[in-house]
Amino acid sequence: MADHDLQGRRVLVVEDEYMIAEDMRATLSDAGAQILGPVPTVDEATDLIDAEPDIDAALLDVNLRGDMVFQVADALSARGVPFAFVTGYERAAMPARFSDAPHLEKPVKAHQVAAMLAPHLRENR
Repeated sequence: MADHDLQGRRVLVVEDEYMIAEDMRATLSDAGAQILGPVPTVDEATDLIDAEPDIDAALLDVNLRGDMVFQVADALSARGVPFAFVTGYERAAMPARFSDAPHLEKPVKAHQVAAMLAPHLRENR
């Protein structure tokens, strides 16, 4: 992945496990992204989406403190914001409407997430 793919991009991180969220934040920041969040709940993610007019992409954990993230994914889809699921759930557990969304099963390394995200950002330059 070339760092310029993430340079200046505003990436929302929705993750409830602190160490994972911090690892993603640090890796994406090091690649030049501007991080929104990380936020650990569906409500905080929804509030941030409502408040932020410019979101280039998002990374979503599926289960946030017992709440499923799918309404967040729907809100991002409605705005045309590309997102990826980074989760312990298998792809088969995702609702059919998200069958085309990029998906990485945990445990993952943050650089894998950044590499997966970059092509989707290039498509939306």
